[in-house]
Amino acid sequence: MVLSCNEDNVPKPKAFLRLDYPEPEYVNPNLNLPFELETNMLSSKISSKPIKASTESYAINIEYPRLKGTVFITYRAIENDDEKLKDFIRDAQKLTLEHTKKAVEIPKYPFENIENKVYGMLSEVKGNVASPAQFYVTDSVNHFLTGSLYFKVKPNYDSILPAANYLQKDIKHIMESIKWK
Repeated sequence: MVLSCNEDNVPKPKAFLRLDYPEPEYVNPNLNLPFELETNMLSSKISSKPIKASTESYAINIEYPRLKGTVFITYRAIENDDEKLKDFIRDAQKLTLEHTKKAVEIPKYPFENIENKVYGMLSEVKGNVASPAQFYVTDSVNHFLTGSLYFKVKPNYDSILPAANYLQKDIKHIMESIKWK
């Protein structure tokens, strides 16, 4: 007969991936645009280019290579045109609603900064979606800015959630720091 220790084997508890992101440090990238904003220093590449020469429209990309994410921002001048403003808001909301097929939930957070005349909405798109965060801000008279967060990986909500949460805080800071020129 062979005798052995009679110790119960206990399975190891599930572990979570530990992702540490640095405390954000925000700077004004001085992009020579009709507005100012502050971005996280973790975003190592910020680019902007005019979309159309005839009107003031710009595309701004804020890239986070370490997180494999990019915040795509589009700025458009409204030029005191209520119909343009309505169209831009409708388009921004429609882009968010396109994610409803795969989204589990889309909570919306209104934003208002009366002092700087910045009003808008942040939408958090939960689930296996291409863009986990979308936002727009405006002064309702001259300026309209919309943005979306995208990752360069296959959408897997559980995997990108820590990075998405970190970048959503950056998006909130971008919204809070906008000043129109």
